[in-house]
Amino acid sequence: MLVDILPVGPLQANCYLVTCAETRAALLIDPGWNSPAISEAIAARRADVRLIVNTHAHWDHIGGNAHFVQETGAPLALHHGDLPLLRRKGGAEAWGVPLPPSPEPDRLLNPGDVLEIGRLRFEVLFTPGHSPGHISLYEAAHRALFCGDVLFQRGIGRTDLPGGDAAALFRSIRDVLFALPDDVTVYPGHGPATTIGEERVGNPWVSI
Repeated sequence: MLVDILPVGPLQANCYLVTCAETRAALLIDPGWNSPAISEAIAARRADVRLIVNTHAHWDHIGGNAHFVQETGAPLALHHGDLPLLRRKGGAEAWGVPLPPSPEPDRLLNPGDVLEIGRLRFEVLFTPGHSPGHISLYEAAHRALFCGDVLFQRGIGRTDLPGGDAAALFRSIRDVLFALPDDVTVYPGHGPATTIGEERVGNPWVSI
């Protein structure tokens, strides 16, 4: 599994290009901006993007949807709970950010769905709290978790935006993410990667 971490847009949201090393099939996660860096990574990997997934629909994670759906021809997927937010451009207008509308999703994800990308298998985990329909993607064979804005290195997602729910966020972290093995690498929506074990014991917001 090849993982390209691409911070994009005004808030430097992490877009991830995850490519199957054997087949070059790829998953594009959270293309938050129409950034040349994403196109360059796809070309450098000779990646065949099979699916674009939004972990959630805040503007800094969906800003490149329209461009990359058109560029790659890949379908777009997210959880239905964030569909209203997607249709409101992720709240971009409240931030004064001009953003093209996202295409409608081709697939609505449900907890337990498995996304097969080449030889990679990503399980959809339902992790609301930062937004109503937030999901995370877990690739068990490679111990990799792509968790959007739920859990960060020594931090957690904010819950003061419309649709946020602090109690739901803590349940998502403690009951869903912390149920994973300690050696799972956590690829968050902003900032550096970490591990479940490091956050379980060292995150001041949720350490147990």
